[in-house]
Amino acid sequence: MSRQLQYEIVDAQLNDLERIVDIYNSTIASRMVTADLEPATVDSKKAWFDEHSADFRPLWILRIEGEIAAWFSFQSFYGRPAYNTTAEISIYIAEQYRGLGIGSVLIQKAIEECPRLGLSTLLGFVFGHNEPSLALLRKFGFEVWGHLPKVAVLDGVERDLVISGRRV
Repeated sequence: MSRQLQYEIVDAQLNDLERIVDIYNSTIASRMVTADLEPATVDSKKAWFDEHSADFRPLWILRIEGEIAAWFSFQSFYGRPAYNTTAEISIYIAEQYRGLGIGSVLIQKAIEECPRLGLSTLLGFVFGHNEPSLALLRKFGFEVWGHLPKVAVLDGVERDLVISGRRV
């Protein structure tokens, strides 16, 4: 991280879900990060939370001085057993902690944990106009594996989706 902040990365617990949802919701208005157009609720994210497990598809939180500053999710790709060695990753960082290198810390940990999780491929699904996230993935060796033009409509503007991938 750019400043020497003390942080810890741990598996998320159910009582962290409210803060996870708050961080997620803080990105909706920018129309750069998520295709959701309305805020999520804790109840609406409970099933998603339950799909995670520490030894297969973790959901991590990064805490700074006791506060959840970011979260990182592994999700199964395409929901079929033949894809179990592939996971989609998501990173969400609270606004006041953006630009501090937290994304890099979390991606580095994810790459290091792939052997333990039985993963050989990581994927990121990123809007084409989200250059900060695309640059972060490129920094860690992700390449563009797919480009879906104008598949999302955000406030009347058609947006591309870029699929970035990396073998680990």
